[in-house]
Amino acid sequence: MADEYEDTVHRAWWKEASVYQIYPASFKDSNGDGIGDIPGIISKLDYIKDLGVDIVWICPCYKSPKVDMGYDISDYRDIDDQYGTMTDIEELVKGLHDRGMKLVMDLVVNHTSDQHEWFKSAIASKDSPYRDYYIWKKPKIGENGEKLPPNNWLSAFSGSVWKYDAKSDEYYFHLFATEQPDLNWENPKVRQEVHDVMRFWLEKGVDGFRMDAINFISKDPAFPDAPVTVPSSKYQNGAMYYALGPRLHEYLADVGKILIEYNAFSVGEMAHVFDPTEIIKVVGFDRNELNMIFQFELTDIDMGPAGKFSANNWTPRQFKDISNKWQVFMQKNGGWNALFLENHDSGRSPSRFVSDKPEFRGVVAKMLATYIGLQSGTLFVYQGEELGLVNMPKSWTIEKYKDLETLNYHKQLLLDGASQDVLDSAMTEFQKKARDHARLPFQWDSSDFAGFSTVQPWIDVNEDFKEWNAAAEVGDPLSVFSYWRSIFDLRRAYKNVLVYGKFELVDPTNEEICAYQRIFRSEVALVVTSFVDSAVTWTVPQEFLRPGKVVLSNYADVTELDAKMVLRPYEAFTYILSG
Repeated sequence: MADEYEDTVHRAWWKEASVYQIYPASFKDSNGDGIGDIPGIISKLDYIKDLGVDIVWICPCYKSPKVDMGYDISDYRDIDDQYGTMTDIEELVKGLHDRGMKLVMDLVVNHTSDQHEWFKSAIASKDSPYRDYYIWKKPKIGENGEKLPPNNWLSAFSGSVWKYDAKSDEYYFHLFATEQPDLNWENPKVRQEVHDVMRFWLEKGVDGFRMDAINFISKDPAFPDAPVTVPSSKYQNGAMYYALGPRLHEYLADVGKILIEYNAFSVGEMAHVFDPTEIIKVVGFDRNELNMIFQFELTDIDMGPAGKFSANNWTPRQFKDISNKWQVFMQKNGGWNALFLENHDSGRSPSRFVSDKPEFRGVVAKMLATYIGLQSGTLFVYQGEELGLVNMPKSWTIEKYKDLETLNYHKQLLLDGASQDVLDSAMTEFQKKARDHARLPFQWDSSDFAGFSTVQPWIDVNEDFKEWNAAAEVGDPLSVFSYWRSIFDLRRAYKNVLVYGKFELVDPTNEEICAYQRIFRSEVALVVTSFVDSAVTWTVPQEFLRPGKVVLSNYADVTELDAKMVLRPYEAFTYILSG
């Protein structure tokens, strides 16, 4: 079976690369305005290089009113003054290339800002040449003659996906904020505009794109009502009509041609899609659409039936079963995974999935790094994840939160007259999953404002920065930072088995241990992680009880395998068998 798998391995530079994601507003402030910027990123390129990654992906820094922190773009060909200048971007490209790294930018083309010149023209007149750059529909008429939205779809940020424009007596469509109108990809002029923007940045030396909400660009042209799945809600999840629209692959094939022309990197964000047979149509090696996509089945494991801010109980067995599903499917079908546990839209992984208790925090961060970092796929680490950063304190009230996803949800609960129990339950979920957790200022050192800025930042610094910061970790061989660096080193040193090797679960029915092996010809790596806060005895399968070496241990003291291993709370280790 191993030989058969090796025959299907397609080697590529982007499969062997590791990616560091930066949220510019929260990374490093260079000019004392309390907001991170591109010169701040440039000043820390040696830190990023020292970590051992190959690619830097920066979240949007284009011109924007920043209703959604830059994911509402008003000019695709210019940099927002808050973040710097086009010269700064060119210097960033050069600085990365000089250090042997690449730059990936966020491409947000499902929607624009309502302050984009296209939309300002479109809403000004039904005769505008840009009117059809967006999606407009006549109102439905209610029983009493009132004007209603064209359908019942729910926006990602609460409320309807439709915003009424009295001047034209039409609604425009917005999956996200009202200030983020969706582009009409049915219009070939829109598609050409997107292609031109891609070429603009690729010609400037950018090495590829992370494509935001890219699976939403094709909608069901009938815009039917969504089935009622949450009876208490006025609006319903309509993802079945826009998450995999009828022309998606046609649009992505055109995008793929440009990416191939420049040998560019691509990763697409694809929410609401859990069927690998659909995703393989995007990432299959011979499909020539995108290199890989972010699918969220693993990181959505704690989301309940009522959405992100509802609870769901899950087990380590379910966690590894989801990983196994995607690992095995991609290796059998010529696809490729994007590996991640954190990003700018989620809570910190120790707090969200395991434990951020002080006594466990370091080993938990290392255990999660082991679990995700040695699977098959391109590995993504989000700024601060390499330090073991955690969520904001639970003592912080809703007034400390900044993000409109959380604030809109909370506001809607208040408007609906939610009980205190409902509000308390929502707060518990905010404390785990709110986007603000990932957007707290980067903790560079123990000085004022964690070395992020010389003034009060735009969002408060986490209270633990005196102990948990880059300055304290970079030189410490036992730190989370050094552990992540070891992960990247191992992926390079054992490229065949850890990048291209086959993935198989080990002891798959175990409810506490998540273990897997990677196999490439005679090379075998065993990866073992415990997801429980107590000691657990694990019987090592006989096939692994042969010569080899422990190359990674989050307790830093495991040197050999025994027939029975007593794993400490959240223990993890990696064993490479001798060939």
